[in-house]
Amino acid sequence: MNDQNQENTEISAEDALIAKNRRAGLIVFGVVIAMVGLSFASVPLYNIFCRVTGLAGTTQVAEDLPQTILDREVTIRFDSNTARNLPWEFEPEKKMVKLKVGERGFINFIAKNKSKQPIAGMAVYNVTPLKAGKYFTKIQCFCFDSQVLQPSEKVNMPVLFYVDPKIDEDELMDDVTTITLSYSFFRSESEELEKAMEELYESK
Repeated sequence: MNDQNQENTEISAEDALIAKNRRAGLIVFGVVIAMVGLSFASVPLYNIFCRVTGLAGTTQVAEDLPQTILDREVTIRFDSNTARNLPWEFEPEKKMVKLKVGERGFINFIAKNKSKQPIAGMAVYNVTPLKAGKYFTKIQCFCFDSQVLQPSEKVNMPVLFYVDPKIDEDELMDDVTTITLSYSFFRSESEELEKAMEELYESK
């Protein structure tokens, strides 16, 4: 009887150890899956976070224009950059526009693939001064979406935007007369793009 009880005890201990190891394995597996999922979702999640908070000079997004247009005017400047490993031409049609607060603004960026192979690129953007980010609102934009250009293909990338009239209610914005909208294009899923996203995040 004692031998049988000892054998049952050993079997129970072995089962418990197997169950414990299985749980540990499942936890590790779950952590790995979560990390992989977050890595793929990092760009859209960061984009949503910045849109809500206005951090890193990130602009807001809307579907319609505001009902109010103020007499206050703001100069909007446009800046464009491309990563060294992205053989594209990328620039705005105009360097600047002047518009009233609440008025619809429009700028067209032109991108061209100078290589002999299809290349996917993705744009990271912000505005300066950074504090103006929460008042600069885009209705249409190409940012944070992968853009594939065929060899020698040239495309238009329009941006519709406005400056929110609420900027006039913020005393910290009284000195803002010029806002610069900047876009930097990188190869999609490249180390340069990840580094740019990390630097943008760490800056805040």
